[in-house]
Amino acid sequence: MSADALTFDCIVVGSGHAGSCAALAARDSGCERVLIVEKSPPEWVGGNGYFTAGAHRTVHGGLQDLLPIVKNVTPEIAANIDLAPYTADEFTRDVMRLGDGRSHPDVVKALVDGSRDAVQWLAERVHVPFIFSFNRQAYLVNGRQVFWGGLALSVEGGGKGMIAADRAALAAAGVETWFSTAAIELVIDGDRVVGLQVSREGESITLRSRAVILACGGFEASKDLRAQYLGPDWQRAKVRGTPYNTGDGLALAQRIGARLTGDFAGCHSTCWDANAPDDRGDRVLSNQFTKSGYPLGLMLNAKGERFVDEGEDFRNYTYAKFGREIMSQPGGFAFQVWDSTTIPWLRKEEYADDVVERIWGDTIEELAAKLVEKGLEDKDAFVQTIRKYNEAVRAFQAERPEAEWDPAVKDGVSTQSSHLQLSLPKSNWALPVEQSPFLAVKVTCGITFTFGGLAIDPDTAGVLSDATGKPIPGLFCTGELVGGLFYRNYPGGSGLTGGTVFGRKAGREAAKLSGAAR
Repeated sequence: MSADALTFDCIVVGSGHAGSCAALAARDSGCERVLIVEKSPPEWVGGNGYFTAGAHRTVHGGLQDLLPIVKNVTPEIAANIDLAPYTADEFTRDVMRLGDGRSHPDVVKALVDGSRDAVQWLAERVHVPFIFSFNRQAYLVNGRQVFWGGLALSVEGGGKGMIAADRAALAAAGVETWFSTAAIELVIDGDRVVGLQVSREGESITLRSRAVILACGGFEASKDLRAQYLGPDWQRAKVRGTPYNTGDGLALAQRIGARLTGDFAGCHSTCWDANAPDDRGDRVLSNQFTKSGYPLGLMLNAKGERFVDEGEDFRNYTYAKFGREIMSQPGGFAFQVWDSTTIPWLRKEEYADDVVERIWGDTIEELAAKLVEKGLEDKDAFVQTIRKYNEAVRAFQAERPEAEWDPAVKDGVSTQSSHLQLSLPKSNWALPVEQSPFLAVKVTCGITFTFGGLAIDPDTAGVLSDATGKPIPGLFCTGELVGGLFYRNYPGGSGLTGGTVFGRKAGREAAKLSGAAR
């Protein structure tokens, strides 16, 4: 190829949602030649975004604010929706409280302040088919769809639909993608990034560009890096998404002096089907391996003991950390358990017969006996744990007969009464587990993405130099690689929004460097 053919206005590393947003923003801002390089083959396009439910958390003014950008609401349906506004202060508080106040305030502010414009841009520019997430974020209560947990937007077709929209927009914009192309080294001239060395079809190729945007994910798919940063037990975590996120972006940037920051001991990890593939997601079932019904029931480990407060908070504020809790249990697995009262509330896309192995029992004793074959070590303790839990729930109900179970609010229906309390409470949505038949599923830890990443300028998404604390000219990042945003836990739907916000910032700045900004 000629030198001209290998020169681009902007190069994006990674074909996921964040990288797609960066490439489109660069193209729209004036970059004539934008290239995405992707280590995976074409059949793995989309990175981790493909495996999500497509949830986007955003500041909004309530139902009327979001109605214009969703596709699945008629006026009749809208008349029966309860959707409270979600303010910038609420979004900020959610990120900060779940991260123990350690998240970088300026990075959080950039995410929050840019969120509403980001989803509008996705709807109008990328034609992402947003829908209200009735099946995941609302419960039908007294004939009304009541949204909870500050999150309402999803995508028709989930991550698959989102990536399809991204790819169509990229094709229409003339953005080229090179698949099976690994980023090997950033090319620098002095203190400035001026290109990227890649390996394609066994050939080393040097690409020239004034701007390189790293959007190739964290290190969640690398057993070695998981063991190094998260601990040796994390080698057995199941990879929820792409097997190609092995820390390449971190290594590339670190070799030229980029500053690492954030929670390298933390990650997004959730309750995941114990029978799912070990080292990669399933492109067909994708997010259906998630098992998020635990607030409606109980989780017990191999010793027959509860180990988390299943009703601590709304699911989308706990699901990203409970995978870690499961990982720390004997054998790294647990059992989710429900009775006939709450089984009908479980999401079919996660718990249907053709999605998960369902283990049934007409009594708790029968269920426990069956679970021995699945790894339960102490069936008597299992039965006793549920009996004690039921006693505590009944004591609460006797003391507080006016308390009503309501899965759409933090109802305070718990195991804690004045004369009987569990050492590990269930703080909300506590109903007895006593109505036959009983259902259990076996779950383990599924790792989604890692929290440690690169330090950035929140205004430009420019990667900071460790030596100077200033942006490295020509180098940007977005998506999972942004460090300092999440610690220990995160509010569901923030990741895809963040990838869009910082991807757009990076794309616009890339256009400025190319001299083509408009």
